[in-house]
Amino acid sequence: MTLQQLRYIIAIDRHRNFAKAAEELNITQPTLSYLLQKLETELDVRIFDRSNKSVSPTSIGRIILRQAEKTVNESKRITELVAEEKGLISGNLSLSVGPSIAPYILPKFISRYTQMFPLVKPSIMEMKAETMLEALRIGQLDAGIALSGHRHNNIMEIPLYTESFYLYVSECCLQKLPEFNPDNLEHEQMWIMKESQCLRDSAFSFCKARAAGKRIYEAGSIETLIRIVDENGGFTIIPEMHLPLLTEKQRKNVRRIEGDYLSQRHISIYIREDFIRERVLNSVIDTLADFIPKNMMYEHISKHGVRL
Repeated sequence: MTLQQLRYIIAIDRHRNFAKAAEELNITQPTLSYLLQKLETELDVRIFDRSNKSVSPTSIGRIILRQAEKTVNESKRITELVAEEKGLISGNLSLSVGPSIAPYILPKFISRYTQMFPLVKPSIMEMKAETMLEALRIGQLDAGIALSGHRHNNIMEIPLYTESFYLYVSECCLQKLPEFNPDNLEHEQMWIMKESQCLRDSAFSFCKARAAGKRIYEAGSIETLIRIVDENGGFTIIPEMHLPLLTEKQRKNVRRIEGDYLSQRHISIYIREDFIRERVLNSVIDTLADFIPKNMMYEHISKHGVRL
């Protein structure tokens, strides 16, 4: 049994498809099938039940896969320990970013990270929090950036920055409300972003009641919400980092949310508790601190980084 064989069965389990697993591993599908059969013969067990339509682990296969994930992750730590000891910031970096955060940090992050840390090969994906946590657990990811507050065994959360929300109101709504008061918005249409709980909660945090307003529509992006408001009236909320993306005309429709109606979202970076690549982790934080407004970053993190 070799580490390579363990990586093969992990890939098969991840894709539940021989063709996709073989493509990821850069080998042919017959070769992958042969190597799996060889391992099963060596162990004298069947790791996967497979048919023409499906591939799924057997009961003993699930136990083997869990141990394989642990073994492969531990083997990676040897290389990582050597790099850390040498003070190198190099190797691969597998990072995920939440879909509601990615549009605001990825364009600048990618360009600056590759310039600042040319010896690192980053691989960046958009993932929802649940998918990210599972990918971290099995060692598929090094780190994930997502909304704060997610809990998972053996996963550590490190707060990064806090972002305020602003109100974006239609011109016709502004004509009726020259002085902004959130309580007066109960008769306006509120538009929220689909599958983005941070926006949903923040919108309701300054609405008088969840049933307030004529109707609530759900859209898939902030850009769509803004266009809907421009065309149909009503209001929505937008994150602070979206403000630079507005046109000069649209910026006139933005209102700050004050006092008891303060609305924010908190962003964290997540890693496994046994993650040891301190310098690589801080390379991510240093890059974010290079372009995220200082008043948004947690001061201790931006000044001192993270000690593992």
